[in-house]
Amino acid sequence: MVLLPLAEIVARPLRLSVPGAGPFTQHLTLWVAFLGAALAAREGRLLALATGEFVPAGAWRRAAKLFAGAVAAAVSALLFWACLELVVSEREAGTEVAAGLPAWVAQLALPVGFALIAWRLVWRASEKRWGRALAGVGLAVGFLAGWRFFNLSRAFELMPESLGPAWPWLTLVLLATLAGGPIFAAIGGFAVLLLLAEGVPAAAVPAETYRLVVSPTLPAIPLFTLAGFLLAEGGASQRLLRVFRAWVGWIPGGTAVVCAAVCAFFTAFTGGSGVTILALGGVLIQTLREDKYREQFSLGLLTASGSLGLLFPPALPLILYGIVAQVPIEDLFLGGLVPGILLVALVAGWGVREGIRSGAGRAAFDRKEALTALWTGKWELMLPVIVLASILSGLATPVEASAVAALYAFIAQAFIHKDISVKKDLMRVLKDCALLIGGVLIILGVAMGLTNYMVDAQVPDRMVDWVSGQITSPLLFLLGLNLFLLLVGCVMDVFSAIVVVVPLIVPLGAAFGIDPIHLGIIFVANLELGYLTPPVGLNLFLSAYRFEKPLLEIWRAAMPMLVILAFGVLLITYVPGLTTGLLSLLGR
Repeated sequence: MVLLPLAEIVARPLRLSVPGAGPFTQHLTLWVAFLGAALAAREGRLLALATGEFVPAGAWRRAAKLFAGAVAAAVSALLFWACLELVVSEREAGTEVAAGLPAWVAQLALPVGFALIAWRLVWRASEKRWGRALAGVGLAVGFLAGWRFFNLSRAFELMPESLGPAWPWLTLVLLATLAGGPIFAAIGGFAVLLLLAEGVPAAAVPAETYRLVVSPTLPAIPLFTLAGFLLAEGGASQRLLRVFRAWVGWIPGGTAVVCAAVCAFFTAFTGGSGVTILALGGVLIQTLREDKYREQFSLGLLTASGSLGLLFPPALPLILYGIVAQVPIEDLFLGGLVPGILLVALVAGWGVREGIRSGAGRAAFDRKEALTALWTGKWELMLPVIVLASILSGLATPVEASAVAALYAFIAQAFIHKDISVKKDLMRVLKDCALLIGGVLIILGVAMGLTNYMVDAQVPDRMVDWVSGQITSPLLFLLGLNLFLLLVGCVMDVFSAIVVVVPLIVPLGAAFGIDPIHLGIIFVANLELGYLTPPVGLNLFLSAYRFEKPLLEIWRAAMPMLVILAFGVLLITYVPGLTTGLLSLLGR
């Protein structure tokens, strides 16, 4: 996936091309996504709502885990048959990917992935044999139901009454999700059940999954994520920490400012605040403690800073939003720069206040150390510059720029700094990256199926008519949108929210004359804030896990940051020039 886009960059000036480079890269994304999701299922790391943590520990939690695993396995079995139906249809159609490779061969990743996931969900549902046997009943029910619908669909006999009322099954899936079941099973289950209830073949779900995963721009997500994982695995965090401390550590609250900047840098490349908190939290919390920052402030700062980089290029939510909303990704990159800087500045300003208030330690400015640190960290600091320059200059597409970023990060960490051993570390980094990508892309894929159902059911059109009838002011619409997205952000991860919610709000934004780039930045900024919102904001749980603190203590620590960032989100929402000003200056 890295080499094919790089070969295209080299071949273009020579007026040559690599046959099938784009389609092969896109279909490799499909395999990485579903094999990564199978790995995530094996490791018990499929993304789930945090609501399962509220189930009392002991027998109740074990029962909830068993119930959630059984239902998720049943949904996975249904999706297996739906994917098999798509593969059979494509084989009959005889379509090709490129260079004679049949499309159905590439699509085998879908049924194979769901079969492996279903098996692992059963295995992890319980540590007891009888528990796994009970979960296996759920798998068997889903498998037999999927087989029946598959045969009905192949015989063109599927009718709406084949499933009967969908609401009991939807309720079951919802309860399993609240009990801790994976998010993909909730969204995929809703999509399949709603389509079957309407008499539509379940293959419509994997068809939309396939359409998303092999879109021309989506390979940028796994490649940029790989670059981020390579940086996090190497010593990049220590070098960047040294650079920022040398240059701003002398001001009051300098260490807090440094932590916010380092977290924003890493989140922009990894695309997930969880990776930043888990990978850098230990180093940064110790640095803050050494400089005598209050424990509560330090916890709140790092919990908030974990998602600060989502508005900076090449943040993965911006790429995905551009794909789903069909707006230029490079414009989203430019539009997010000033709002992203604003949010970092607000958090940094609170850090300066804390430094003055608590008298936290700070280092005297040393010109020699500042220049030495800058020289040592030059390779990491140049990476975002190279990415942006290659895209905005037209020398590379976003996918090609992501391949450049991945290769650059690999060379810098493995051969220049020698922090990563090719023999010992590289495969582990690739596996960890695939785990995250698989957990995210499988959600996105099934969410496209649910989105397709909502579009066919004219849900966006009905929402536009209803909202337009109730609200006439664009400002009031934006306030309602802020509140709605805040709620969405605290119960859904940003990636699934983009695929499910964006098709609903884009027509609303157009109806009220909201600039599409501004709407995208508002969306991502609100979802960024949702990570901090109690009771189920994802960053709250990740921080509680990483720093081994009670959840209520994390809530209290994060509350000042939640208020500060909420103020920043309101500024971004109601001052559109923050988003569109740079675009206007550049004539875009």
